[in-house]
Amino acid sequence: MTMVGVSKEKKAQRRRHIAETALRLFAERGFDAVTVNEIAEAAGVAKVTLFNYFPSKEALVLDVVEEDTAAVVAARAPDQTPLAALRAHYLAFSERAAEVDVEQLMVRMRVIGQSPTLLAGVQRLRYGQRAALARALDGRESCPAPDDLTDDLMADLMAAQIIATIQLLQETFFERLAAGMSLREAGERLRPDVERAFDLLERGHGS
Repeated sequence: MTMVGVSKEKKAQRRRHIAETALRLFAERGFDAVTVNEIAEAAGVAKVTLFNYFPSKEALVLDVVEEDTAAVVAARAPDQTPLAALRAHYLAFSERAAEVDVEQLMVRMRVIGQSPTLLAGVQRLRYGQRAALARALDGRESCPAPDDLTDDLMADLMAAQIIATIQLLQETFFERLAAGMSLREAGERLRPDVERAFDLLERGHGS
């Protein structure tokens, strides 16, 4: 491994350590009761270092929740439709389901569910995700001007349907794990769920 590779790995390890430390404290005392100073001290880093890795306290929990669906659409092959690219992306996730840390995932979901601040943050992330996906779907580089709203409504509607579908797939996967289903079985059941969901989206969008 090169020196650059070693440096990146060390940064990734430190980032994971900070996030894991924060999640442990949030699980013990609640998100709102823990300060950034306490997290930095427990993780053995300076406060400024923590903010170099995470721009806000909320990001310590929500950073891994955000899904960049717009990037998936933007990076698709020239002959691939947006829905085909997203289908392939989530099918690939179903194949990697065995890599999920179930215990940490359940703790994260519990911490989010108990904090109004984080629940509001999740909604903001989803709104931003939907807006970015809509722009990617019709090639927009920014939000539409008021006189363009009607022309851009189709992309907004498509993005809303796609994000709602993905959210439901994720929630179903999480609920199965919370009920005690194994990762292997949850991943196996996720695959046909993804296929059915995107079949419905493609029929509805004509894509």
